[in-house]
Amino acid sequence: MKTKAHFQPRSGESWRDPFPMYRALRDHDPVHHVVEGDYWVLSRFEDVFSAAIDAQTFSSAQGLTFQYGEMEEMGLEAPIVMMDPPEHTALRRLLSKRMTPQRSASLEPLLREFVRQRLETLREADGGDIVSELFKPLPSLVVAHFLGVPAEDRSLFDRWTNVIVAANAEGELQNGGDAVGEMFVYLNALIDRRRHDPGDDMISLLVHGEIDGAPVSVAQILGFGFTMVTGGNDTTTGLLSGACEILMQFPDQRIQLSQDPSLMRGAVEEFLRLTSPVQGLARMTTRPVSVRGQTIPAQRKVMLLYGSANRDEREFGPEADNCQIKRRLRRHLAFSFGPHHCIGAAVARMQARIALEETFKICPNFVVDPEAGEFAGGHFTRRYASLPFRPTGHA
Repeated sequence: MKTKAHFQPRSGESWRDPFPMYRALRDHDPVHHVVEGDYWVLSRFEDVFSAAIDAQTFSSAQGLTFQYGEMEEMGLEAPIVMMDPPEHTALRRLLSKRMTPQRSASLEPLLREFVRQRLETLREADGGDIVSELFKPLPSLVVAHFLGVPAEDRSLFDRWTNVIVAANAEGELQNGGDAVGEMFVYLNALIDRRRHDPGDDMISLLVHGEIDGAPVSVAQILGFGFTMVTGGNDTTTGLLSGACEILMQFPDQRIQLSQDPSLMRGAVEEFLRLTSPVQGLARMTTRPVSVRGQTIPAQRKVMLLYGSANRDEREFGPEADNCQIKRRLRRHLAFSFGPHHCIGAAVARMQARIALEETFKICPNFVVDPEAGEFAGGHFTRRYASLPFRPTGHA
């Protein structure tokens, strides 16, 4: 008799442990049909990977949630994450000129100083919420920098970002309407300024760039700004807060990392795999497709469960749920794969490396309390909304 496995969307506290559900899906129903919403769920690494690289069959153009008609509700021109090739390819090629590892590396001194200041504040206060003090404002600083938001406007930008990220996570973007409107007014003014006074930022690149010989439209630039805000903030917060959770769960790995900081780059990849900040996103089938003998009809949403795929024993071995900072990873899906591989992957890796390196330097005996932490709402990103931190206490 077939064991029953069921996909239940998570949000808030239910994000604490979705992993038994993932395992049941992988083992017993890897091509799962959610009857109530009439969408499908893929949970094994091989299937999720194959769908991620096949943009012709699994389209992003109808949105990335399991809801139908979400593009109409957004009321925005499709941002880059909701484009398919070839339109997606042309815009991505232009944006990639700025989002390089070399350009990201130039940010390192600024970010390292920011992280040090925030950790010193926590240390002087003998602790606090590391999410609100460091893990939320750090990616907001990075997004503002890449968009070319001047330092004097960062407080405004941070406020809009907080409201928009929260509303987007809950799937209730209309609740962030005032913030979205204010940010778009601001970005429109910034676009006008960059026409006459370009800088070394993404807005300037787009304002003066061309796609297939045509100027980039204002709507496309605004869509990219929106994508940076909604995609570049809570994901990094999820990675950093999740990495701290993992370090508490696997003290032997923490000891290795504290004794040999050169292991940090590899450790970040393992943290990415295990945390998978974006636990899943949906695509739309453009034709009937057979997966493991089951046919998914055309025009059906399909959830790609990155968080499950990244813990699949078939890809990562019998200890896939365990942290092994020396694990030799050939690939993982924390940034998806294929045409929609995260364009900001190098920046996210750098933020995680710097934040964790400085935490080990300044507060080598830090502790976090995952049980007292609170998870943020939203069906797609797993992240702590708060995580108590103490600068000392680890044996």
